[in-house]
Amino acid sequence: MVTLIVLHQDFWFWREARPLLFGFLPPALWYHIAYCFAASAAMAALVKWAWPGEDEEPRSGDRELGA
Repeated sequence: MVTLIVLHQDFWFWREARPLLFGFLPPALWYHIAYCFAASAAMAALVKWAWPGEDEEPRSGDRELGA
């Protein structure tokens, strides 16, 4: 997660206009797209392995969905 935080500060691509990816995407935009996929994968991994499963019991005052 710390690596993703550091990589989010993408100051190295802001003055570059080349190389264009697919002929139209500037480096800052395709970097941000790749970063979003990496952050999404990290969040999915956190939900899968770090989410506390034992805290999932409904409380007595909570209503059921669809009720």
